[in-house]
Amino acid sequence: MSCKHCHTEHEHEEKHGHEHCHDHAECHDHGCGHCHDHGHEHGGEENRKPALIRIGVSAALLLMGLLVPMADWMKIAVFALSYLTVGWPVVTEAVKSILRLEPLDEMFLMTVASVGAFCLGDYAEGVAVMLLYQIGEFFQDYAVDQSRESIAELMDIRPDAANVERDGRVETILPQYVQVGETIVVRPGEKVPLDGTVIAGDSSLNTLALTGESVPRHVKPGDAALSGCVNLNGLLRIQVTHAYEDSTVSRILELVEHAGENKSRADQFITRFARIYTPAVVILAVLVALVPPLLLGGAWSRWITSALTFLVISCPCALVISVPLTFFSGIGGASRRGILVKGAGYLETLAKADVIVFDKTGTLTEGKFAVTEAKAVQGTKDDMIALAAAAERFSTHPIAESLREGCPRDISGWTVENVAEISGHGVRAKVNGHTVYVGNTQLMLREGIPCGRAPKEGTVVHVAADGKYLGYICISDVVKPGSAEAVQEMKRLGVQKTVMLTGDSHAVAEAVARTVGVDEAHAGLLPDEKVLHVEKLLLEQKEGGALVFVGDGINDAPVLARADIGVAMGALGSDAAIEAADVVLMDDDPRKLAAAIRIARKTLGIVRQNVAFSLAVKLMVMVLGVLRLAPLWAAVFADVGVCFLAILNAMRAMKAAEKE
Repeated sequence: MSCKHCHTEHEHEEKHGHEHCHDHAECHDHGCGHCHDHGHEHGGEENRKPALIRIGVSAALLLMGLLVPMADWMKIAVFALSYLTVGWPVVTEAVKSILRLEPLDEMFLMTVASVGAFCLGDYAEGVAVMLLYQIGEFFQDYAVDQSRESIAELMDIRPDAANVERDGRVETILPQYVQVGETIVVRPGEKVPLDGTVIAGDSSLNTLALTGESVPRHVKPGDAALSGCVNLNGLLRIQVTHAYEDSTVSRILELVEHAGENKSRADQFITRFARIYTPAVVILAVLVALVPPLLLGGAWSRWITSALTFLVISCPCALVISVPLTFFSGIGGASRRGILVKGAGYLETLAKADVIVFDKTGTLTEGKFAVTEAKAVQGTKDDMIALAAAAERFSTHPIAESLREGCPRDISGWTVENVAEISGHGVRAKVNGHTVYVGNTQLMLREGIPCGRAPKEGTVVHVAADGKYLGYICISDVVKPGSAEAVQEMKRLGVQKTVMLTGDSHAVAEAVARTVGVDEAHAGLLPDEKVLHVEKLLLEQKEGGALVFVGDGINDAPVLARADIGVAMGALGSDAAIEAADVVLMDDDPRKLAAAIRIARKTLGIVRQNVAFSLAVKLMVMVLGVLRLAPLWAAVFADVGVCFLAILNAMRAMKAAEKE
């Protein structure tokens, strides 16, 4: 079966992660050599200091050679010393590239251009080429490091230690060494290090790092506590249910760190483009240097200088670095909002969303029953609901739980006895001396109690006492507060069609569809029938669009996989959701989907800006360089300057995502 995953399988030649090109040979793959371990000390303020010192010493020597009167041989010596101070790391790396039979990288281009300038007698220009290049590299690395540090703030959810109870005392160890089934102690202010179940204590957890929302979540014995949350007040004892490598926080970090492995179409294009482009421009540079003097009799020095200038300008570093960095920034910013995108390719596809298909239960609705309507024909509604809740006091059925939760009175002191479950019908019980029947229409008919007409939507529970009909209670799945707003926001974003698929009844589906405002609703569907509906919608898909399916990620795996983009909703701690989906929304708010689409579109917009800007400036300066209208130092400025501006623009993707 063809699907969205196939086009990236053979393209994973590098691992972006949050290190982003600093310690691996990604840029060799791209063909420009602009990898940040070539001749530089990068990665953090301490490693940038030596580079800054070299730049300062070289600049001082260059100014001395230009301004201080001295003999020609001394000037040449000062310029050479200035050049070697700032350029030696680049020259040595260029030599290594040649020895590795990988000469067509940026170090090689810069070395050829600057040494060529020395050979032509343009000593100051040769130094300026290398000096400007290193200044540009310094600021580029600073910009990239700032982006990495911003991403690294997300990594603060990684727990440093776990307090585990062993042999009657509490030991502090790394979370990786805690076994499933052991008990950990989490004090107020500490991060929950591992997923588990609260066995003692009562507290509130800050889930901001996981969901992007700062609303505290109350937990008590029996509730799940997820790693990465911060314990706000009470002491908690938690029994570990997942090993560290399988915990929520570990999964999230793994997704963010390896998000770059799924490359976007733009990124794939740049990779293929660079591998063809760089050898091509080297050949063109040779032709520029040789053809005019041989055929037209022009000055060799002029055309060699033009060729060198052309080489310097040619390296497509701005594209190679800024495109993946833009996607990486967008993914990192989305992660801060509790939106996990598994790769740049998925983010790019999400930006094209024009058909949104929703599952109903757990996505547009809460996924749990609640009392939504009650009508009493005798007595009051509150009395009727209280009698029903009392009769169902000992039942574990979801409907019974809904009745108890919706009970408006304190019934703890009521007497309940002689409880009898009537299979397939309901329950009979003695409540405060009254014989109470709670169940469906068949139960009322069986007991000879006439009941009135009830609504078709939801589950209807009839209530009778001492042979008299009291009324009915309607229990149904509750629509989430943000569902209607989310659907409207999709339409404002230009989504052409919104569809709801559900296995529930037609009456319930129509009621929910009216409430939230979807364009179509299909009910009574089994999982394989949902897949068929999605495939039908895919056949009707317009060129350039994308179909997004949004489900709870637990029983919708086939549909999540079949859609162009599968979005798991309300997936806090759900292994199935994280595995099945391309995008994971870490809380239950459907409005996060609109935010995810906006982030994707803004990120893709910045990518297009960088590509257009970089190519336009490159082309213009290349033409000027060949015509000798742009000196070599201007060519270097165009190269590193455009790259630096593109990187700064790429970092906007994170800020834009955080504002959504």
